[in-house]
Amino acid sequence: MDGLDSVIDWGEAAAAELDDVVELRRAIHADPEIGLHCDRTTAKLRAAIAGLPLEIHESKTTSGFVAILRGGRNNGRTVLLRGDMDALPMQEDTGLPFASKVPGAMHACGHDAHSAMLVGAARALCARKDSLPGTVVFMFQPGEEGYHGARYMIEDGLLDIARPEAAFALHISPNAPAGTFVSRPGPLLASTDTLYATIRGRGGHAAMPHDTLDPIPVACEIVGALQTFLARRVPVSDPAVLTIAQINAGSAHNIVPQTCEMTGTLRTLSERTRELMREAFKRIVENIAAAHGMVGEVRMESGYPVTMNDPRAYELMRGQAVAMGGDAAWQVMPAPMMGAEDFAYVLRDVPGAMAFIGVAADGSDPRTNPPLHNTKMTIDEATMARGVALHCAAAARFLEDGFD
Repeated sequence: MDGLDSVIDWGEAAAAELDDVVELRRAIHADPEIGLHCDRTTAKLRAAIAGLPLEIHESKTTSGFVAILRGGRNNGRTVLLRGDMDALPMQEDTGLPFASKVPGAMHACGHDAHSAMLVGAARALCARKDSLPGTVVFMFQPGEEGYHGARYMIEDGLLDIARPEAAFALHISPNAPAGTFVSRPGPLLASTDTLYATIRGRGGHAAMPHDTLDPIPVACEIVGALQTFLARRVPVSDPAVLTIAQINAGSAHNIVPQTCEMTGTLRTLSERTRELMREAFKRIVENIAAAHGMVGEVRMESGYPVTMNDPRAYELMRGQAVAMGGDAAWQVMPAPMMGAEDFAYVLRDVPGAMAFIGVAADGSDPRTNPPLHNTKMTIDEATMARGVALHCAAAARFLEDGFD
C-alpha cells in the first residue's frame, strides 16, 4: 500500500495536522451553535477543507454536509467517518481564553473536537489520495444533542450518494486517560424515549377528598408499579432504565387538582426490551387510572436507537489503536452506558463502530474531572492527534481489506 496503512505514517500525518486542528477547534469552541442549523460552524468547517479534492453535498434540512474523497485506487469499497458539530444550551465556566462568547451556549460534549478531528483526517487522507484504495465519506453533522441530526441527513439521501459499507466515529471522554480509546462490541449506548402521561380525575376541595377523584396518589401508584414491573419482568441481562423525572399537579394547598402530568425517560439496550417497556408504560398508566375511576392518557416520543457496534468494526478499530499505542491504548468498556447518541441512526443502516477517546490532561484524575455536559468540562487538545490518526488508520484499513 506504499505505506498508506502504516500506523506510524498516520501518527506522523496526524501530528502534522495538530496545530491547525487545535486552531479550528478553538474557533468553533468560542462560537458555539445549538440544534440543526449551525451555519457559522458549517462555514468554518467548509473553509477548513476548501481546496481539498472533495465533493461537497449539502443537507436539505440541516446545515450538515458530506465531503466525499474518491481515491486513486478505487477497489469499490466506501467508508464513512463522522463528526458532529452542535453545542449545548449551557453557560460555560472554564475560564479558557477561547471560552464561549455566546451566552447560554457551550461545547460541553466535545463536538468542537469531533468536527476538528474529522477535518484533520480529511486533510491527511486527501494528501494520500492517489494511493487511497477506495472512497471516504466525511459526515459533518449538526443536531446530535437531541435533534436527530443524523436521521435528517440520512433522510436527505446523503448516505446514498456514495453508499458506505462501514462507518466509524469517535467521541471524547474527559474521564478516560489522555489518548486511550474505550469501547465495546455490541450495544455501546442506549436507546432513549421520552414518556408523557396525564391522569384525569375530578377536582374539588382538599378537605373533602371523598367528593373528588384525586389524580396525585394514582400517579404515585403508577410510579411504583412501573418500577416493580421493571424489577420483576425485565431480565438483568437485557436491562432498562425508566425514570419519572417530573410530576406536576395542583394550584393551591387546599385544592384537589383535576389532572396530574408525568414526564420521564426510558433507556434500553435492545429493541425487544424497548417495546416491552413502552407497552408496559401504556398498560400500567391506563389500567391503574381506570381502576380508580380515572382516565390515563399516554404519549411517547421516540428518541435515538441503541448505538450498536458491529463486532467486526469494533475489532478493526481496536486493532488499529493497539498497533498505534500498544495494548494500553485500548480499554474494553465493561458494560454499556445508558446515555444515547444519534450516530446510532448511521449504525442502524451501516455496520460500524464508535469509540471514546480519553482527553483527561496529564496530571489530572480522570475519575474526578468535570464530565461531559458540565460547565467546567475541558480537554487535553494534544490527544486530538490520536483521534485524527485512528480515523485515518481505520478508514484505510477497511478500504484495503474490508472486514477480513
